[in-house]
Amino acid sequence: LILQGLKYPGIKSLAPDKPGEIFLMDLNEDNPRAVELRISRGFDLASFNPHGISTYIDKDDSVYLFVVNHPQQKSTVELFKFMEDDNSLLHLKTIRHDLLTYVNDIVATGPDSFYATNDHYFTDLILIALEMFLGLSWSNVVYYSPKEVKEVAAGFYSANGINTSPDRKYIYVADILDHSVHVMEKHANWSLTHVKTLQLDTLVDNLFVDPHTGDIWAGCHPNGMKLFYHDSDDPPASEVLHIQDILGERPAVTRIYADDGSVLQGSSVAAVHESKLLVGTVFHRALYCEL
Repeated sequence: LILQGLKYPGIKSLAPDKPGEIFLMDLNEDNPRAVELRISRGFDLASFNPHGISTYIDKDDSVYLFVVNHPQQKSTVELFKFMEDDNSLLHLKTIRHDLLTYVNDIVATGPDSFYATNDHYFTDLILIALEMFLGLSWSNVVYYSPKEVKEVAAGFYSANGINTSPDRKYIYVADILDHSVHVMEKHANWSLTHVKTLQLDTLVDNLFVDPHTGDIWAGCHPNGMKLFYHDSDDPPASEVLHIQDILGERPAVTRIYADDGSVLQGSSVAAVHESKLLVGTVFHRALYCEL
């Protein structure tokens, strides 16, 4: 699944007046193409500003799609059900909560529950800039369900991408401003405790976890300032890291892809299926290649 059309404060947008879209791409095909998913009536498409995304497959094989949305620069989570017969999305509900202040990414834990990262404490743009300038570690992770909503982890500079290990025992959180990935242990009451931190030499954006190997694939920014001060003559670079055995004593980190921005600008996520790699960006194109 591919999201397109994010408008984020301070970040360049190639189509500022065009609402967001959701595409489906089948990497099993010989020549995969992105096909737009039609969204059911009754959903406000005009203000659709998609950010993070997560899917949950229920016991009856129903597929639920959770999408972070920023209508009018607020934060909601939109819950859809994927209708496979006509490649459409049925909008089920819009989730809002006082603890979901500035949501970046989510990982589903059930058909209507999830963990979410708030990448900033403040919602006012001037205060956000001040928060980043002062290096305040007030970003957090929130657990949401219809019965309970609570903060489950805090102390991040900017909690960004979030995902889960294949066995669902651990939650991984990328702190983009801290150049790190945090490993958190998940407990029966949905609380999280810190296990370890993997420091890296790049800004880690979103995390994809291979469901078969447990390896983490991360879209990264070698120089984050170039995202905010966009110069077409000196564009933001791209980088994809492959992290193996993050739970072990010596995780292996391999740079799989790197580009100075001449081909791909601002890589934010990387997904792998068998020997195929799809790299997404903040505002630029997507890159499809074979490993």
